[in-house]
Amino acid sequence: MFDLIVIGAGPGGYVAAIRAAQLGLKVACVEGRGSLGGTCLNVGCIPSKALLKSSGKYAEIKKLSDHGISVGDAEVDVSAMMARKDKIVDDLTKGIGFLFKKNNVELIEGWATIPEAGKVSVDGNIHETKNILIATGSEPVSLPGIEIDEQDVLSSTGALALSEVPEHLVVIGAGVIGLELGQVWARLGAKVTVVEYLDRVLPGIDGEIAKLSQRALSKRGLKFQLGRALKTITKTESGLELTLDRVGKDKVETLSADKVLVAVGRRPVTTGLGLEALGVAANARGFIEVDGAFQTSVPGIYAIGDCVPGPMLAHKAEEDGVACVETLAGEHGHVDYGTVPGVVYTDPEVASVGQTEEALKEAGVDYTVGKFSFMANSRARASGETDGAVKVLADPNGKVLGAHICGACAGDLIAELTLAMTKGATVEEVARTCHAHPALAEAVKEACLDALGRAIHA
Repeated sequence: MFDLIVIGAGPGGYVAAIRAAQLGLKVACVEGRGSLGGTCLNVGCIPSKALLKSSGKYAEIKKLSDHGISVGDAEVDVSAMMARKDKIVDDLTKGIGFLFKKNNVELIEGWATIPEAGKVSVDGNIHETKNILIATGSEPVSLPGIEIDEQDVLSSTGALALSEVPEHLVVIGAGVIGLELGQVWARLGAKVTVVEYLDRVLPGIDGEIAKLSQRALSKRGLKFQLGRALKTITKTESGLELTLDRVGKDKVETLSADKVLVAVGRRPVTTGLGLEALGVAANARGFIEVDGAFQTSVPGIYAIGDCVPGPMLAHKAEEDGVACVETLAGEHGHVDYGTVPGVVYTDPEVASVGQTEEALKEAGVDYTVGKFSFMANSRARASGETDGAVKVLADPNGKVLGAHICGACAGDLIAELTLAMTKGATVEEVARTCHAHPALAEAVKEACLDALGRAIHA
């Protein structure tokens, strides 16, 4: 008899299993993929960042002349690049296995179903447990009538495993996944066109910051066709032909490509668990409904991460998992979803936490804005990474309501402002914190000073 069986060994599941074991629970984790780490580690966050780094190195070579460095013609070896990516994934998946052994988490390999509360069936073998935690993650979705074959029409999984650089890659969706993978292949020599239904990129991100991102990505070779809806993809002798509807206009356009990446969102993976028969409630989009302790409508069955409502982010899933099992163990577990940062790992990066300016306006909240451009930051100028800015939103008392960054290392810089929001630090307190010089983080300090009306270097 286990105290807890976790179904799924992605970021939410494996972290929850390890934390539960640290708290003294007898824990097992079920995984059917054949490797640990879930979507994030196998076909998501980690391999995409590996390819972003590799492609970034290649792109950097082209700019070395700006630093007075001359090099010969560089060549791309896609197979070697993919091998590096695969080794990183393999090493990290083995690392999770080591952590399971170190923390006495029992790994059960196979696909799980839940015949009833307190029982998990894995390939016909029944395992009894006091509690069950569903951490099965999410998968890519397509559009009506569009079939993803992972050969010509790709999901993110296929786009991470191409054997050669496509001539023309069309990306459907200007969200995080589309922009990151689009930039990977654009850097390596592909013509990349991003098609988006909305009239802007990065839906949900502060509009001003999103515009800075689009401008910078356009300078780096990505082409954008906004306000267009994909209707059909037809295979021809020469490749693929797409038909696009202009949103709000009676006009149809065509676009040719040899590969198409469909990056229009993700959905929870819950099929095959037997949840409907158990009476586990889900919302209209298929996300499992949970209470403040992550318990579903069936006592003893819990759910976290991408298969429950909220940001579909690996680090959010981790926080869910820790809070859930700490509560199960009688401790206090809590996640503040208002301070979960999001990062787009393009060049330049985009990072965001808290409220956007659009949301504050819509809610009628009184706020002040502080901004600072990286063009005025000494370290950014020295590094040649001057695109973008830091934007801070604060209430009249200086409490940080939201922070948004487009620029180099934005994913690291956002941590300071996330901590400020978590601990209730004001823009005055951030501004009075001594920041090293020269450093990109000085732009955070200056943005906070600007919110107070006294920026020094603006």
